[in-house]
Amino acid sequence: MHRTKVLIMGAAGRDFHNFNTVYRDNEQYEVVAFTATQIPDIEGRKYPAELAGKLYPNGIDIYPEEDLLKLIKDLDVDEVVFAYSDVPYDYVMSRAAMVNAAGADFKMMGAKQTQVKSSKPVIAVCAVRTGCGKSQTTRRVAKMLQDMGKKVAAIRHPMPYGNLVEQKVQRFAELSDLDKHKCTIEEREEYEPHIVNGIVVYAGVDYEAILREAEKEADIILWDGGNNDLPFYKTDLHITVVDPHRPGDELFYYPGEANLRAADVVIINKMDSADAEDIQIVRENIQDVNPEAMVIDAASPLFVEDYQKITGKRVLVVEDGPTLTHGEMTYGAGVVAAEKFGAAELVDPRPYTVGTITETFEKYPDIGTLLPAMGYGDQQIKDLEETINKTDCDLVVIGTPIDLRKLININKPAVRVTYELQEIGKPDLSDVLKKF
Repeated sequence: MHRTKVLIMGAAGRDFHNFNTVYRDNEQYEVVAFTATQIPDIEGRKYPAELAGKLYPNGIDIYPEEDLLKLIKDLDVDEVVFAYSDVPYDYVMSRAAMVNAAGADFKMMGAKQTQVKSSKPVIAVCAVRTGCGKSQTTRRVAKMLQDMGKKVAAIRHPMPYGNLVEQKVQRFAELSDLDKHKCTIEEREEYEPHIVNGIVVYAGVDYEAILREAEKEADIILWDGGNNDLPFYKTDLHITVVDPHRPGDELFYYPGEANLRAADVVIINKMDSADAEDIQIVRENIQDVNPEAMVIDAASPLFVEDYQKITGKRVLVVEDGPTLTHGEMTYGAGVVAAEKFGAAELVDPRPYTVGTITETFEKYPDIGTLLPAMGYGDQQIKDLEETINKTDCDLVVIGTPIDLRKLININKPAVRVTYELQEIGKPDLSDVLKKF
């Protein structure tokens, strides 16, 4: 029997999940390769035999996406599966055109085949773009469920940048588990706030195995989405966060629009800092594509320690990395705080960058006058520390979800900006969750 030869384009997340749920142990298909983008140092590795199943005793090679056309030819690929998120539609269709011109089919997989059914109720928190405010929304939902007496397990969208076999199923209940699992800055930003709030977090590579472990100790599964990807689990309540700072993006990014259309509840976040005209654009777009959804207005107010120190200072602002890179934001909570409290100047870090941080600015030249907190590995964390310490500024404003001072030594004064979700008026999340 001819097996359809498949190549999966990904970024160490959705690609592995699609393989595990649809292609692993499926004799109709032969997955001949993965390609990788967005994440440093993923290509050149293998999806390991221990996770790939009986049909792949040697594992599956992972190549850079730049090799896509050559791989289609050399491996006689029949079908290419696009499996990563937060990219504009012209980007997706450009890849489709490349693949079709090379003779292969181009495929994007939906929920029916890829979502795993849980024995427990599932609430999913997703978004239309990276940086909309999923994290604070997930924290808010988790706290409210706790207050209702429910045991919650948060399952976080994958970020498996280390040893994939060791990361098959990860459980985080104590802060020491972050060190035990050698977590990156990005992972710590997502896991640590949950742990501090008494929420057990699961993550890893094999999301059916992860779910079965989480079900053993939870009343409710809380899917904590990444980028603007769709949930990996069949959901009973689908919450999607939209961002009026980027009006219109909710209809032009993949798969963000799918999340908007699938939502039971749409949260318009950041209304405290967005223009009224932009809020109205987003509101009308929600009405056009998902008029049945409940719409909740919300803000993400800032809490700044020692805010007086910002006034009149030349500040280096450090923001969440993914929000600035593939989220394409040119500011975040740190910049808003610096402007609000009268910083004299935002210092440009680009003359001071080193190593992998320099490479990040080369790959994402529109980041501008602020510093993304990149930290996918030990070397990148060292490069981030050196860049901060070399930068000629009076003060560092830390706008990341965790306090970077716990991970790196900063040789100058610093203040931290935090933010939480606050609903405005009615309906609010308590109405949604009580009904649920």
